[in-house]
Amino acid sequence: MKKISIAAFLVFLILGVSAQTTSVRKAMADFEKAQVYLNDNNYAEAIASLKNAAAADPNFKNAIIQLAELNRRIKSFEEAKLYYQKAIDLSGGSDVRLYYGLAESQVNTGDYNPALKNINLFIDQYTGNDKAFLAKAKKYRKDCEFSITALKTPQKYEPVNLGSQINSAHRDYFPAITADNETLIFSRNIAGNEDFFISKKHNKEWSSPVSLSSNINTAQFNEGAQSISPDGQYLFFTGCNRPNGLGRCDIYVSHKEGNSWGQPFNLGAPVNTIYWESQPAISPDGNTLYFVSNRPGGIGGYDIWKTQLNEEGEWSLPLNLGPEINTPYDENTPFLHADGKTLYFSSDGWPGMGNKDIFLSRIDSTGHWSNPLNMGYPINSFNEETGLIVSPDGTEAFFSSNLKDGYGDMDIYQFKLPEDKKPMAITYVKGIVRDKETRKFLEARVQVVNLGNKKTAYNDYTSTDNGQFLAVMPFGADYAFNVSADGYLFYSENYELKSANGNKPFLLEIDLERLKVGTNMILKNIFFNTNEYALLPPSVTELATLKDLLKNNPNIHIEVQGHTDNVGNDLQNEKLSVNRAKAVYDHLIESKIDATRLTYKGYGETRPIAGNETEEKRKQNRRTSFIITKI
Repeated sequence: MKKISIAAFLVFLILGVSAQTTSVRKAMADFEKAQVYLNDNNYAEAIASLKNAAAADPNFKNAIIQLAELNRRIKSFEEAKLYYQKAIDLSGGSDVRLYYGLAESQVNTGDYNPALKNINLFIDQYTGNDKAFLAKAKKYRKDCEFSITALKTPQKYEPVNLGSQINSAHRDYFPAITADNETLIFSRNIAGNEDFFISKKHNKEWSSPVSLSSNINTAQFNEGAQSISPDGQYLFFTGCNRPNGLGRCDIYVSHKEGNSWGQPFNLGAPVNTIYWESQPAISPDGNTLYFVSNRPGGIGGYDIWKTQLNEEGEWSLPLNLGPEINTPYDENTPFLHADGKTLYFSSDGWPGMGNKDIFLSRIDSTGHWSNPLNMGYPINSFNEETGLIVSPDGTEAFFSSNLKDGYGDMDIYQFKLPEDKKPMAITYVKGIVRDKETRKFLEARVQVVNLGNKKTAYNDYTSTDNGQFLAVMPFGADYAFNVSADGYLFYSENYELKSANGNKPFLLEIDLERLKVGTNMILKNIFFNTNEYALLPPSVTELATLKDLLKNNPNIHIEVQGHTDNVGNDLQNEKLSVNRAKAVYDHLIESKIDATRLTYKGYGETRPIAGNETEEKRKQNRRTSFIITKI
């Protein structure tokens, strides 16, 4: 279904009325002058002429109707209400369409009770056959009913301006924040030119913003509506009217190469089309991109779509999010939180407080979205709310507004989120990768895998410029964390977050060791049941990393080692450790690793790396490791 249009109604009100309703010559002359201005779409002069006509003849109904409708068109709703009410009085309520115009104007000024009364009058008396028009009226009725209830249960809402350190006398909007809450990128409009600015947080204070990069910002084009990946390495944004564009507005991406942003490139087909694509939102794993488009095949005028990155690095044919999210009206400004499940977006199709409201929806394990939840009053109001993002820890939201206490036409604000509007809790692992001996930064692969569903939560490379990485890990799952580089022993860690809470990050300085005889490492993601030696399924992630190490370095020989704690019989512990080491050995042979390169041995409880007086320490001693025996 295409976007609902009430164009026929607008034409009736503005051009379809009879001009022969006044005997006052001056009123008639001014009315006819107004029609000339209307034909030229000169609303300001048309309104001035119509006001003169109404002043010359206060009972000139058609001039009053046109004043009502024109003021509604230019969103002067307070004026529109006055003229609609006068038109209704002059017509004795004979034209029910006037009740529609009055109700819409009242919704847009927050007068929900009289708006509900008037929209019901329209619905009850309308006998026309314009189904889309009637559907829009019923939508306004739902808005009024929702708003009357919402006003009785307001949310706590105390927006705080980010201050003159961020905001300026210009228009500042569309904030985006990295997962560590330390980098803020936003759009600033100076004399009609939109560019990106960046600020860094130092000692809990934002630095003075500077232009992001000359590789991204341009003098001749506008850049805006951006989404930053949680690690701050990829910037997806909207570029319009560019020479390499497919449509009026396309989606572009730039990759941060070390400390510098690379040249952006157009995502191309099938993401971009000859239509309008904008407002990207990247998932925390970097594999799903949500965006807004008015392309054919949608439900409304502007819908939210998604595309997925395949193993070849190509974006799939976009899919519409469907009626779970989209409506016959407009959906805009999607923002997917770092939890990968909570989507915030704006819509004028779901029941709200008029204009666009902000909603949230959560995706479940089957891929279905929950019924959109209105953020409530006064987060939403009769004004247009759009472009909200949520901090990584889920406690605060950021948005742009022209509130009275601002520094310019549009400022960036933040506020505390109500509990029921918060996303899932997340944490992250952040650090640097270096050579253990030279201390130089390394280009290394950093991978985080959800051990429950086997999905890759993060997969990217550090650079030799700074060796930095940041990977998001939502709570509710356990994760395998691996860092590998050519010619080095890989790094292994396990994060048990299935039942954890809080959001304290894991900060690491990883020193990778070059491959040499005698170096050894603990395989943190090899799992067995208690007193058993059959490898559990989550072990496959680490085993694959070990297999890759051996295949990429065919001269390496290793000994797989099993270890236990000191609980139980010494001989039983030794036997268990031997069998567990052999289980890894057997898996590698099944993976086509030459058996002559492999040995295994169980050491029981004889080589503890921690004490055995607590369960936490005994857990460290129960481990599988390997040592390089030959190169």
